[in-house]
Amino acid sequence: MRTQITLALLMVSALSLTACKAKAKADATSTPATTDSAQVTATGADAIPVTVADVSGNAIAQQVVATGSYGPRDQIPLSFKIGGVVARVLVDQGTAVRRGQLLAALDLREIDAMVDKARVGVEKAERDAARVARLVTDSVATLAQSQDANSALDASRADLATARVNREYATIVAPQAGIVEQRLVTAGTTIGAGTPVFTLGGSARGRVLRVGVPDRDALRVRVGDAATVTFDAARGVTFPGVVTLLGQSADARTGTYAVEIQLREASSRSRTPAEENAPSLTSLPSGLVGRVTITTRTTTVGTLIPVDALIEADADSATVFTVSVSAPYTAEAHRVRITQLVGDHAAVLGLQNTTRVITRGAPYLTAGTRVRIVSEPANGKAAP
Repeated sequence: MRTQITLALLMVSALSLTACKAKAKADATSTPATTDSAQVTATGADAIPVTVADVSGNAIAQQVVATGSYGPRDQIPLSFKIGGVVARVLVDQGTAVRRGQLLAALDLREIDAMVDKARVGVEKAERDAARVARLVTDSVATLAQSQDANSALDASRADLATARVNREYATIVAPQAGIVEQRLVTAGTTIGAGTPVFTLGGSARGRVLRVGVPDRDALRVRVGDAATVTFDAARGVTFPGVVTLLGQSADARTGTYAVEIQLREASSRSRTPAEENAPSLTSLPSGLVGRVTITTRTTTVGTLIPVDALIEADADSATVFTVSVSAPYTAEAHRVRITQLVGDHAAVLGLQNTTRVITRGAPYLTAGTRVRIVSEPANGKAAP
């Protein structure tokens, strides 16, 4: 009987020893090779493994990103000064025109009749003024009658000048070279004075990208700021540019401020062989949608941290966890204000005397939680 008990105790001891070895092997396998062993001892097995990243405090150039349309800087609506029947429309949408080229004309029969009527009125007023002048000489007419006759002559001459101006503006000519962006009427249409007939995109001052930016960005953008622009139609090519105009009042419909960016051709040296066939600026049609990134001369002084370190974000604020200075390491919570996003990093205010923040593992932490720092190689992949 005693022998059987002894054998049972030996078997239990052997099984316990085997289980302990298996557990030790499993713990060794599950513990990353890059974990600080001294820290594991100090913090205990219940510490949460985290990854940390270095922070930097610099003056960061702020960027403004917006989307707009590319087209001529001068967009000129063209119309007739007087109403009438459109007799001829000589150009279509998309036509390139030169300065002074005839684009459209009204039916001139009624307008010419008005000019003739005004001319006849001048001739009659001249005869009346001459007859009254002779009567004044003979003391038959008074000085007041002479003055009234001269005033009537001046008025009739003004009517003739007005009729001639209207006759001149019964045609539409191009005020500058450009492209007809819109044609809004056809021959035979009866239109009123000032009704738009064409929209001309002038070439005198080149083409620009027009975007609208909100007020907070408008305060940072200045004329002369550098910009880069991309188009889906010219995929893979980035065009450099500069801000040439900043609106001083907000658009009543959108509440944004107008910004114009003058573009330059992309340097051929910056293009890859696959991009050589991409369109140039001169070949891009008006109305293309472009995305611009404006690098402002306004800087933000703050701490630059990875976006992964931000949790519990609300508007422009978020929570960031840092690691205590000495072991056993614990998580310390900081509420920060986000001032700018720079790629996969964020500039924040509210971190002082901090050299590293927690990235991976941050969502599982609370203030005072014990942590175990797991380092990572430069390639960003976790160590085995």
